[in-house]
Amino acid sequence: MSLSTNSTLLRAIAIMEEVVRAEGGVTAAEIGKRLDIPKPTAHRLLGQLEQEGLIKRELDGRHLAPGPRMKQLAFGILANPSVSASLRAVLQRLAEQVGETCNLSVRSEHEVIYFDRVETNWPVRVQLVPGSRLPLHCTASGKLFLALMPREQRRTLIASLALKPHTPHTATTPEQLEERLKLIERERISTDNEEFIEGMVAVAVPVYDRANHVLASLAIHAPSMRQPIEQLLKQVPLMREATRELESILEE
Repeated sequence: MSLSTNSTLLRAIAIMEEVVRAEGGVTAAEIGKRLDIPKPTAHRLLGQLEQEGLIKRELDGRHLAPGPRMKQLAFGILANPSVSASLRAVLQRLAEQVGETCNLSVRSEHEVIYFDRVETNWPVRVQLVPGSRLPLHCTASGKLFLALMPREQRRTLIASLALKPHTPHTATTPEQLEERLKLIERERISTDNEEFIEGMVAVAVPVYDRANHVLASLAIHAPSMRQPIEQLLKQVPLMREATRELESILEE
């Protein structure tokens, strides 16, 4: 892609678009080549964007990813009343269909953040509010994000995680975690079988953007005494229908 204008603003926007689209990060050299921007100009603009928090460097120091400020912009779009109301309606309908708590979450660095959540009326449930931050290695959504990212990026990220044992079922070594992620990567369905909270199970499926990158995770949770993990997995077809609705809303 060659920009038809020398506008600094348009070049900066194009760079941010490349960073957002790149699965697993993108290097400065790759950005310069794709956008036909001189190397000194690309490095100058990238430095400015990084300074403003719009992009950041990955753990390897070479690859670039969306920064905290860009993520705040994305959250702002999702939180827009017209968008959030439509997303919540999908969650509400799914919660009524499956009779369990549903949530929509995104990844931020080393954590899962609940964007929205619809609770059931059952007396036994886990009460976590939107904005709650949870670990990646032992939650259904967290493992989904890990499993569906490029493997090199995943290995680097796992190496930086504190694999804290939340229950006796938590994976506490990179090898244990990788073994569980292989199945998730293949089936694109993630489970939490009492790995985060004893007595609670969860299933998560991905929500994609137009470029087929994982944008968010849709999950359902239940006490294992009410719905064992095998029973909860039977709700995946309904969850897939809901993700298609969510994707349609986010593409508008």
